[in-house]
Amino acid sequence: MIIIGIAGGTGSGKSTVVKRIAELLPKENISVLMQDSYYLDNKNLSFDERIQINYDHPNSIDFELLNKHIEDLKSGSNIEQPIYSYSTHSRTGEYNSIQPRDILIVEGILIFTNEKLRNQCDIKIFVHADSDLRLMRRIKRDISERGRYLSEVLHRYENTLKPMHNQFIEPTMKYADIIIPIGGENKVAIDILSSMIKEKIKK
Repeated sequence: MIIIGIAGGTGSGKSTVVKRIAELLPKENISVLMQDSYYLDNKNLSFDERIQINYDHPNSIDFELLNKHIEDLKSGSNIEQPIYSYSTHSRTGEYNSIQPRDILIVEGILIFTNEKLRNQCDIKIFVHADSDLRLMRRIKRDISERGRYLSEVLHRYENTLKPMHNQFIEPTMKYADIIIPIGGENKVAIDILSSMIKEKIKK
């Protein structure tokens, strides 16, 4: 199994890179784990308490479970990936069954902050984009897909997203084997990466 870690700031185009890679490789060869599925389950807290959690800090991620699931897939076992709800800020109690395949892509803003997860990755990719572009993408996504208000998104960006990006996410670029500027729009970089993955599968 080849494990590919794809990190980068919010709105940098990580999900688009994953999608583009998946389009260039046989679907039956790829499994994907999304970091957001592994937010700690905080059902013991009230909704008002859950919305105050800093979800852009590494402590918000259940890295123990995420690493275990990666290890299980490497050993040939299926896993039950939690389904997370952005509206309730907690896990739904339902799961997606993920099967082990030749390629495992792990995607998320904070995945390279965890040393054990970094060490499990055969290829580490950092998707880089200008901060203004990332903010615009985040505004569009949070309003259209997650039911957020503009004022809420801007407040969170200024007080949480931006400082957490500077403190935790941007510094992990140093761990990357490959840096992809302008995210999913960088066709050349994605074609090269896909060709490299195909060669690794052959070997």
